[in-house]
Amino acid sequence: MEEEILKTVEILKKGGVIVYPTDTIWGIGCDATNASAIKKIHKLKRRVEEKTMILLVSDADTIKNYVNDVPDTAFDLIDTWQKPLTIVYKGAKNLAKNLVRNNDTIAIRVSKDEFSNRLIKAFGKPIVSTSANESGKPSPIFYKDIDDYILENADYVVGLHHTTMNEVKPSTIIEIEDGGSFKILRS
Repeated sequence: MEEEILKTVEILKKGGVIVYPTDTIWGIGCDATNASAIKKIHKLKRRVEEKTMILLVSDADTIKNYVNDVPDTAFDLIDTWQKPLTIVYKGAKNLAKNLVRNNDTIAIRVSKDEFSNRLIKAFGKPIVSTSANESGKPSPIFYKDIDDYILENADYVVGLHHTTMNEVKPSTIIEIEDGGSFKILRS
């Protein structure tokens, strides 16, 4: 695993796009602070740039570096939610402008997967996570389900977990509202 982490970090530092296992489905990722790398993902997925992507961090405290205000409710939910949880936050900062929605929000998940968590820690920045498929096609649950076009056009494909899987669906996405309540956007 250490060798894969080192190789992947090298690609990310160069602005490359990776295909990698996450705590949910297989993902396409890049440096969340690099606008050129994010453009590469949009091109690879053949999707419009206005469509946003999730970013992964290694721990809840790191979220404070990329969001102006993290409500206490968010920390409680991250600690207690049983499945992978993505939270939409207001006041995004320190990220590539083409990653942040026009309404200044960003979707962030603390990765529970050992590889992606250690990768993020080694890289020292959040990593974009979007499903490893072309826009409009089904999300791949297994590595074998990833379209050859995606694998051939990414800068690096992580050589781990090609015969295993984590969750069988994307994460739950919630948005925390004023007052601490939240609404589920995707379950």
